[in-house]
Amino acid sequence: MMAVVAEGESAVELLLRAAAMVPAERYALAAIIFVSVFLYRFLEFHVIGDILHGFRGGRVELTFHPNSEIYHRVASKCRSLHGRYLATPWLASPHLQTLFLNIYGMPPSFTYKRQLYTVPDGGTIALDWLLASDLEVADGFISEDASTPLIVVVPGLTSDSSAAYAKHLVYSMASKGWNVVVSNHRGLGGVSITSDCFYNHGWTEDVREVIKYLHHRYPKNPLFCIGTSIGANIVVKYLGEEGENTPLAGAVSICSPWDLVIGDRFISRKLVQRIYGKALADGLKGYAKLHQPVMARLANWEGIKKSQTIREFDHHATRVIARYETVDTYYRQCSSASYVGNVSVPLLCISALDDPLCTREAIPWDECRANKNIVLATTPNGGHLAFFQGLTARRLWWVGATSEFLSALHDSSYMHRQKSRERRRLIEWGREPGVSGLLQTRYVSVGCCVTAQMIMCCTLLGNNLMEDGMVATVTKDGPDSDGSPSNHAVDEEQSSNEVVSALNHNEKANRVGNESMQGQQTQQGDDIHSNMLRRSVWLLAYIAFVTSWSLLGYLAFITFRKKFRNSLQAK
Repeated sequence: MMAVVAEGESAVELLLRAAAMVPAERYALAAIIFVSVFLYRFLEFHVIGDILHGFRGGRVELTFHPNSEIYHRVASKCRSLHGRYLATPWLASPHLQTLFLNIYGMPPSFTYKRQLYTVPDGGTIALDWLLASDLEVADGFISEDASTPLIVVVPGLTSDSSAAYAKHLVYSMASKGWNVVVSNHRGLGGVSITSDCFYNHGWTEDVREVIKYLHHRYPKNPLFCIGTSIGANIVVKYLGEEGENTPLAGAVSICSPWDLVIGDRFISRKLVQRIYGKALADGLKGYAKLHQPVMARLANWEGIKKSQTIREFDHHATRVIARYETVDTYYRQCSSASYVGNVSVPLLCISALDDPLCTREAIPWDECRANKNIVLATTPNGGHLAFFQGLTARRLWWVGATSEFLSALHDSSYMHRQKSRERRRLIEWGREPGVSGLLQTRYVSVGCCVTAQMIMCCTLLGNNLMEDGMVATVTKDGPDSDGSPSNHAVDEEQSSNEVVSALNHNEKANRVGNESMQGQQTQQGDDIHSNMLRRSVWLLAYIAFVTSWSLLGYLAFITFRKKFRNSLQAK
């Protein structure tokens, strides 16, 4: 029946009467649909997309230099990097993955062996070890004669070795026979601050010191490094700062923020990102409260307590302690994106394009593509350090990809090898094999330095002639001047061993014969020695004569320049 419209009713009253006639069940259904759509968009669910694509997952996109040997010879052998990543269906959201990782995470159960290491400034770093079972020794650390790879893990902001993602990574690598150590940031892992120095987003000194210490203590162990989140930013910045000088054989970066200025803008852009920012700021404030006596003395404690964002905390604490003028100055100088071009170590970088903390806008795509040592792997989904896969969510995809890459790198001939000091000196003077000749000198002083360097080399050459005419290698036994053992590349050690074995073989062969033959060989050796000595002297005179032309020319110019000037004026 049609409702009777009363006279004098307005349009609003008519609409209310019509709305009252709609059943309540339909309102409930509409509310459910609206809330579902809002949550789907707000939490960035992608389960519908996974269903439409037949649960195949998103393809892993690789960015690399076309002539990169690291890609063609190492990364090309990794199935994980050439497949697809499908997130756990009931965690089909970057926010659910990230929250699940930090709340529960389902990490494996094991116990670390702790070592406290003191850095030169008095700070204390907790090194948490998990060793392969066949390399465990009585003191709980690695045997110095072992050659099993050693991995250094650098955690993220306010994280330590107890984080779920760190345990997933450490257990996976140790189960494959590798030795793993987590280098906790100072002040974390239950260790007190013992100096007036705190770590920050770009603090590389602790990583540098730990890597140097491990390399000196275990020189035969190939050394790798894995950084996660802020730890990844620190590792990449360290690699860029060190260049060829790092002893690392390879490295991996997981979910790096790359550009901290862009990240700061991103974390305050949307409501969900501001929630993350508030949670991270609370974590930093909790870290500050653990070390309040030192923090209150060095920074603005009242401002720290009132901080609601990471930027406010960095303004009142990090910037002041690290002595940066502004927060943006601190962010710019600590961003690893500026150091990507100088990375000289095989480096795998993994990032999720839906990372709720580290935006895709900060990824240095072109810089990674221009560097032959870097392979950048990006996935459509994954969250921040999560990448859960499987129905039970007991595996992290990036852990398997990291293990594949480092194993392939270790089995290849493309691991980075730190150049010895002698070899670096030859490179500086242009005498490295493959570098054409001596560096051309522009000034007389440089020419004199080259002359002095050549004279020194020839003097050492003449003083180290053996009786059989061979040149003895100038070596330095024992520790270096800084107290650390001398570091040699693996290929150089093998070459020296081959030379020694060849000399021993020749020596044994020369002993065979009668006494008259030995006397003749001795006489020939004396002749060769005198000939080589005369040649060395003539070579020294020739080098001094040739390299002195620039000096003679400069002196001639000074002597006759007045005459040249007068003749030119007369003309």
